[in-house]
Order: sequence, then structure tokens, then C-alpha cells
Amino acid sequence: MADDGIVEVNPLFTRPGETAVADRFRIPGGPMLPETAYQIVHDEIMLDGNARLNLATFVGTWMDPYASKLYADAFDKNMIDKDEYPQTAAIEDRCWKMLAELWHAPDPTGTVGTSTTGSSEACMLAGLALKRRWQHARRAAGEPADRPNLVMSSAVQVVWEKFCNYWDVEPRYVPITEDHKCLDGHDLASYVDGNTIGVVAILGVTYTGVYEPVREIAAALDALQRDTGLDVPLHVDGASGAMIAPFLQPDLVWDFRLERVHSINTSGHKYGLVYPGLGWVVWRSADLLPEDLVFRVSYLGGDMPTFALNFSRPGAQVLLQYYQFLRQGRAGYRAVQKASQDVARFLAEGVGAMDAFELWNDGSDIPVFAWRQKAGHTGNWSLYDLSERLRLKGWQVPAYPLPDDLADLTVQRVVVRNGLGMDLARSLLDDIRHAVRFLDGLSGPMPSEGRVSGFHH
Repeated sequence: MADDGIVEVNPLFTRPGETAVADRFRIPGGPMLPETAYQIVHDEIMLDGNARLNLATFVGTWMDPYASKLYADAFDKNMIDKDEYPQTAAIEDRCWKMLAELWHAPDPTGTVGTSTTGSSEACMLAGLALKRRWQHARRAAGEPADRPNLVMSSAVQVVWEKFCNYWDVEPRYVPITEDHKCLDGHDLASYVDGNTIGVVAILGVTYTGVYEPVREIAAALDALQRDTGLDVPLHVDGASGAMIAPFLQPDLVWDFRLERVHSINTSGHKYGLVYPGLGWVVWRSADLLPEDLVFRVSYLGGDMPTFALNFSRPGAQVLLQYYQFLRQGRAGYRAVQKASQDVARFLAEGVGAMDAFELWNDGSDIPVFAWRQKAGHTGNWSLYDLSERLRLKGWQVPAYPLPDDLADLTVQRVVVRNGLGMDLARSLLDDIRHAVRFLDGLSGPMPSEGRVSGFHH
């Protein structure tokens, strides 16, 4: 019998090293065959979930074989080393300028941007630029610059809470309610003042998938400027939606067509269709990124500017993003995103037709939808119980409470990504129906001990 600190290896495998046990918490004293080390790690990760059935995450889990081949060709590339990998650096530059053009920057080649390890780092950089520009403006006006605040919906992704915590910015959360299910410009003047560094609008709320109406938020800030003189910039957190809206809702005005939008971020590893981890952030024009945030360093024989929280990081994902831009083109991205949206709408219609549920939204923005249990349906089970029943079939469909003023309301959410087709979606609907029939047949309430919210970021 093994101790808690060791891993038992199947005794049927008789190569040296597999007839014993591997210590979990100490580096072994000697080497083992590569086949043995591979088998131990390979066998352990079999215990992970099936990524194709994980409907909790926005992160991409599938790319085609040529992308995998390119990935293998580029494992060793270090994105920070632009002297050794100048062509990879040039491709990074092309990618964010392509995004600037996609997002209607007035002069795409005159913008500035960067790749990041994901949208979280991209948000941090955008937030830092907002804070620094506000500090410069306050000091130039002879005003104190020690109490910055950032205004956003209570349903923002946790990265914005981290940003405010790590960089001493007061978060001002506009609560979502039944009447205002996202930040929509309502009562914005109550939260904005001279210490506001910016407002964050979310193009695809993590909790539910709905777009916040960026144009209406910008209009509310325009009105505020006319009334008070306060000129407050907008950042669009387009982690998901910035790679959906240009293809599925091209007439929706949310991007650099609005002068108040200073910066936009997105996740290459979400609906950018790239393996993790990759993010992007682009500023409307180069002057909106304060020069004193950009470091110019000598590294491995070259002089280079850098604006990032990380230094050395993989360059392969940047090349994969360029591959996807070339491989898909606008028509390909439109087709892929439309297929995901069709699946989301199909699933939402099926879930909404069940007596037990009421849709919160229907997947018509990003391919994500959420639902709640219909009031009065039953006291014997909750959406947490349904989530657990679905997990028995391998599906990860999280249940969790909404934030703040709606904390008593639990929803369940499905994220549809490239790789979830109609046939698999039909199987999911069948499994939800079977689980509901089982739960509705209970003669008493399910135990509530140990219930936890599912992963939903």
C-alpha cells in the first residue's frame, strides 16, 4: 500500500522504475528511462477531465493538425528575445495591427499594441495605461493623484478586482439587477468623478455571455462630459466578444469607431481559436500608451522596447494566431463563430423549453447562455445538483450565484467553443433531460452539504 506522498505505478508495467513507486514531492536521486517518465505523467493526466466536454471554460481546446505541427516547430521561441527571433517579433507586430484594423482604429498602422500571456495580463496593462494617463493629467493640473478609482459592472471578470487590489485603485462596482442585467450607462454619473481613471465595458460578460452596450455607455460619458467637463476614457474588455462581434455582429458599434474607447483587449486563446495562453491589447493611437510605461532594455545583444508584466514567455502562440488569421481569414472566422453560435442557440432553445428552467439569455451575443431554475418548480433540488448529475456523464456545466445585488440568484451556464458540434450538443440536451427527470422524481430534497460553485472563468 502506498503512502500519501507517493504514486503507485501499475505493476503490470515491468520496465525499470515502474516496478517501484515515484515520490511526489522530492526530485528522484537518479534518472529513469524517458519512456518510463512519460508513462507515469501520461497515466496521471488521464485523471483530468475531457476538455471537449468542459463547457465551463472559454479557453480553446482544439486546433487542427497543421497548427500542432507549427506549434512543435516553435516550442523553443522566446517572445521577449526579439534580437534572436526578429521574424517572430515582426509577426507579433502584424497581428496586433490586424486586430487594430478589425476593430476600426482610425490608423491601424499608427496604433500600438502587444501580445500577452492572456487577457488577464492584457487587462492589467490597459488598466496601468489608464491610471498613468490620469496621474499625468492630474499632476499637470495641480490636482492630487493619490486616490484613483475605476468604474465597472459588478459582473466583471476577477482580473479587474486583481488589478484594483494590486495597483491601489478603488474599484467602483455598478451592481447588476433584474432591470439592468449589465452595465448599460444607467446612473453612471453616480459612480464617476474626478478621480475616475476610466470605465470598463465588457463585450461578453463572463457570468452570462451578454454584451454590455458600449455605445450607450460611451453616450452616458459624453453627456457627463458636457455637464461636468470630466473626460473619462473607456476600455473594452473584449476577452471573448472582440473576436465574435466583428464577424457575427459587424454593424454593432463597440470598438474604436467610438472615440471614447482608448483600448481593447482580447484572448487569442478563447475565440481567437489558439491554444492557451495568448492575449492581445491594442490602444486606439500610440499617444494613449504613456511612454514612461515602456521599458527599453538591452537583452541578449539587442535593444528593445517592452511593455509587459512577464519577460521571457513562449512565442509559439503568437505564430499560431498568425496561422489562424491566414488559415481562416474573415470568412473562416465568421463560419467558425457562426457554427458555435448556432449550437449555443440550439442548446438554449432546448433548455428554455424545459419546464424546470427560465433562460437568462439565449446565446445570441457570444456563443454562451445561462439559465436559472424556474421559481416554484421544486424544493428538492437545485442547479448545483443538476451540475453534479451532469458531471457523472463527463460534462462540466457550472452553477454559481450572480454577484452582489443578485447573489441570491443561481444560474447555470454553457460556453460553446469550436469543437462542440450539433450531434454532441444533442447528447448534452438528452443528458440534461434525463438528469432533470431523475431529480424531479426524488421523494425528498437532495443534501446541500458541500455544495460549491463551479469554475466559471
